[in-house]
Amino acid sequence: MNNESQGIRYYLRIAGTVFLLALLLFIFIVMLKPRDEAFVLTTDSGEEETFAARVTRVLEESTSAPGSDQEFPYQQLLLMVETGSLAGQEISVEAGNLTLVTKERLYREGDRVYVRRNLGQRGERFYIVDFARTTPIAWFAAAFVIVVLLVGWGKGLRALGGMIFSVFVIFAFIIPQILAGKDPISTSIIGAVILLAVSNYLIHGWNWKAHAAMAGMVISLCLTGVLAWLFIEGSRLTGLGADESTYLAMELGSQINLSGILLGGTIIGALGVLDDLCVGQASAVFELHEANNRLDWKQLFQRSLNIGRDHIAAAVNTLPLAYIGASLPLMLLFAINAEPLWLRINLEPIAEEIVRALVGSIGLVLAVPITSLIASLMAHRGIDPLQR
Repeated sequence: MNNESQGIRYYLRIAGTVFLLALLLFIFIVMLKPRDEAFVLTTDSGEEETFAARVTRVLEESTSAPGSDQEFPYQQLLLMVETGSLAGQEISVEAGNLTLVTKERLYREGDRVYVRRNLGQRGERFYIVDFARTTPIAWFAAAFVIVVLLVGWGKGLRALGGMIFSVFVIFAFIIPQILAGKDPISTSIIGAVILLAVSNYLIHGWNWKAHAAMAGMVISLCLTGVLAWLFIEGSRLTGLGADESTYLAMELGSQINLSGILLGGTIIGALGVLDDLCVGQASAVFELHEANNRLDWKQLFQRSLNIGRDHIAAAVNTLPLAYIGASLPLMLLFAINAEPLWLRINLEPIAEEIVRALVGSIGLVLAVPITSLIASLMAHRGIDPLQR
């Protein structure tokens, strides 16, 4: 009865903590909404100021090229400036002349947008950059955090901490090191090991299951890095398949290693599924050992591999779909060309996605037997189940 009361109090404390955190987050989002402060940048062509505004009236609506095959909507809008040096003033801005506007992107009264004001040799010019999405994104992020906390409780809270740390490592270590001219491959692997270690032990604790999963992740990650290097070198990918890579090369010059960035991105892209796969395999091995401790390491390995084959089937399908989904407009663009399939596949933007999917999938498949073997050897050595 005493143990039951302690258990009830324990879960009540967790529930109360989660509820308090969710409430504080809700209040934070409501009271401290993202501030759309103006941003001023001085360039060779003059001074640019980006500020938030609201559409108060649609003055005119037509098409940018009447009678042509490629007609796009054109609008003339009256905006009320909300931030920056022109705050409180009304300005007239055209949409569809300098930026592409589609039927789905037509502006309506009440829409909040970001506007760029250019002060150059041609005088003062305004154009809309995009919709203002900071507040909706903040609400979506709050909903995500609240759902994770309510469903995941303490482990959900630790998972959020691991996610925040992972993002911090990427933006505070990996990206600055690459921009400073360091090798993208080694930088990505080091950063990946750091973020995997912290998130893994933060979520699952310091135990043998976490040790086995971590060992499997590190070995699989290194193998994935080697495979990515071999595939990228063998297929002569330069990293210039995407427009952003071209802009990056123009900004940073020859000091940037674009093929290395492609390789590093391939490694980082596989981390999430790799983490899930290795933890799942390690957990399966130790559960099998606890259910029947008479199994030797070979039997544990064989049975966990049977479980892992289901994970492999799902993982092999995950990365190709993720990469294809992320580059669906590119796929559609190449699909409308009259070139034969083999020639389209040979183009670098398509080849990059194929190589990423193949390398990531091979790394995930290898992670299953590697993690299963390590966990089976650990479990067979008679580790106390309470220390898992």
